[in-house]
Amino acid sequence: MKITVIGAGHVGATAAHRIAEKQLAKTVVLLDILEGIPQGKALDMYESAPVGLFDTRIQGTNDYADTADSDIVLITAGLARKPGMSREDLLMKNAGIVKEVTDNVMRYSQNPIIIMVSNPLDIMTYVGYVRSKLQSSRVIGMAGVLDSARFRSFIAEELNVSMQDINAFVLGGHGDSMVPVVKYTSVAGIPVSELLSAEKIESLVERTRKGGAEIVNYLKDGSAYYAPAASAVEMIDSIVNDRKRILPCSVLLEGQYGIENVYIGVPVKLGAAGVEEILEINLSRDELEALRKSAAIVEQNCNNLTDLLA
Repeated sequence: MKITVIGAGHVGATAAHRIAEKQLAKTVVLLDILEGIPQGKALDMYESAPVGLFDTRIQGTNDYADTADSDIVLITAGLARKPGMSREDLLMKNAGIVKEVTDNVMRYSQNPIIIMVSNPLDIMTYVGYVRSKLQSSRVIGMAGVLDSARFRSFIAEELNVSMQDINAFVLGGHGDSMVPVVKYTSVAGIPVSELLSAEKIESLVERTRKGGAEIVNYLKDGSAYYAPAASAVEMIDSIVNDRKRILPCSVLLEGQYGIENVYIGVPVKLGAAGVEEILEINLSRDELEALRKSAAIVEQNCNNLTDLLA
């Protein structure tokens, strides 16, 4: 197994280190356009191996030729959000970056699974799908895992209970239009609505929607990276070990939920082949309407990229 991480910034470097520590690949390639940065970070990670007790080989590079024959490619390249900037503000600049990255990846790897982390997430995943010409089951966006993790962490904090006992699904686009599905959220099997008031749940839902912005406002210059990296590696773990985990991911819908040809976050089964099944869960009328509204926003933004992707 060879896994390439594109982008040696905070998200990419953190993800590469987690992949190596978990020994999910024999080789991890960390690529960035900045000379010396991926090489230095990769060497630093490799020198931690005797302490972390892992044998994964980590290579830093500026040359896409070193990514040849990758089984999985994690794309984190792009500009980070700054305070007051929405994910959509990043659209055109990051679309150009992701287009170039995807073209270079496909020049050296024939049939990788691509996991997208770059923002705006759902739109960049679509860019990766169009440019790679891979089956949609092999181009997946990391969004719902992160958003659900944030929702779960806020619930755990509010109830003072273990993270391990909380299950939650956050669907829709990775942004202000995301759709936390409260009825599928539980604590040790107990519906969260039996443990928290409707007002408190709504406040946690709203905090989840603004979870990324909350961190951006604290950092001032940069955005979240520990939780995004951990979420991407959870997806990679399910694929590498064929765990067939049910995780909310951004995938291409082709009629499911009444949505056509749009990347949006829904529950999927992740295994060795990538997306092995898209699950259509029962949503309320309001939830389904919110999901379709979220998809419409993504679709509109993708339509703005027609000339760029031609």
